[in-house]
Amino acid sequence: MKKQTVAVIGLGYVGLPLAVRAKEKGYDVIGIELDKNKIKLINKGISPIEDEFLKKNLSLFPIKATSDKKQIKKADIVLICVPTPVDKLHNPDLRPVRGASEMTAGNLKKGALVVLESTVNPGVSEEIVRPIFEERGHKIGKDVFIAHCPERINPGDPKWNVTNIPRVVGAFTKKGLKKAQRFYESIVDGEIRPMRHIREAEACKVVENSFRDINIAFVNELAKSFDKLGIDVKDVIDGASTKPFAFMAHYPSCGIGGHCIPVDPYYLIERAKQAGFDHKFLKTSREINNSMPEYTVELLQDKLNDLKMPLNGTNVGILGIAYKANVDDDRESPFYSIVSALRKHKARVHSFDPHLKSKSTCKSLEELLKKSEAIILATNHHEFEVINGKLLKKYGIKAVIDGKNVLDKKDIDSYGIIYKGIGR
Repeated sequence: MKKQTVAVIGLGYVGLPLAVRAKEKGYDVIGIELDKNKIKLINKGISPIEDEFLKKNLSLFPIKATSDKKQIKKADIVLICVPTPVDKLHNPDLRPVRGASEMTAGNLKKGALVVLESTVNPGVSEEIVRPIFEERGHKIGKDVFIAHCPERINPGDPKWNVTNIPRVVGAFTKKGLKKAQRFYESIVDGEIRPMRHIREAEACKVVENSFRDINIAFVNELAKSFDKLGIDVKDVIDGASTKPFAFMAHYPSCGIGGHCIPVDPYYLIERAKQAGFDHKFLKTSREINNSMPEYTVELLQDKLNDLKMPLNGTNVGILGIAYKANVDDDRESPFYSIVSALRKHKARVHSFDPHLKSKSTCKSLEELLKKSEAIILATNHHEFEVINGKLLKKYGIKAVIDGKNVLDKKDIDSYGIIYKGIGR
């Protein structure tokens, strides 16, 4: 193929790595972004996102970032990588997808391939994206080729990233499907699987994350049950994992965060509801997983009661703001629900996250421990691996709630500090 230009709309956790990878593979790349600070940093070769791939490659394969939507007219391939959140009532918010589609349709090079990477419920490409282009006079399969390749990214993963994670792709026409498949095969080292229908491609991502949500809900419920039965749920899961088939280990925690697992099931729930189907299983899973931050605070309250200490007025330190280890992404993080529950009980809340210092109330781990009487480990950053019984005893910590089940229970217990994990 002749050298082509790729426009990436949305330079976030998905779009920016994708843009850099396309540049690495020889494409001219234009990044469309509304955040002026992001644009400034990217054009200096500085990643606004904490990501190892970007840290290594953005300066080596620089892209042009701009807010000028007219630049889309230069693109042979347009990748829409905007967020797809839910509102406070968990209803899908498709305004970013609509806006990006309208922007693209109004600034389109004839014959361009447009790929929606944003996670959406089945039917969005047909019911929302396609009509936007047709209303602008574009004929699908002639003036524009529309495809869907749901993003797959695992922030903080040292093995799997934008370069090698297999992808699925669907399109409205065979020619559009071939164009999309060929493009992704040129930038991704993993398998690119063509789907028979664009709706099936949309369904893949929702199913992937709903699968994880359901399994995590199962072990979270087990954790609550085993607390009553005096069984260590982590030990049980580790034991069950010795079975070499038909079992996949998932572990309980203080809550689920990120842009995918707490969000995507709602897209399927809502779309199926419109079609007359009630996803009872998915709704129950969401209820269980949403209950974990409050449950974590209840565990702390119980342990403080054992110490004859009220939660009201107690200084509680929360370790970690990000939704997962070793990233600076706090979208949908359970941290915020934990803080809300603590404040409802009038606890004094302190926080520290080495990856999100600007959002922390404390400047260091030591400062947080100094101010706290009890702590909740909400994110298992590698910086917190130094935490042990000796350190906690030094700062007078009386109770620990291990929201990720990663601390050494025996060691902490040996210093007379109350330890409680999730289900252990």
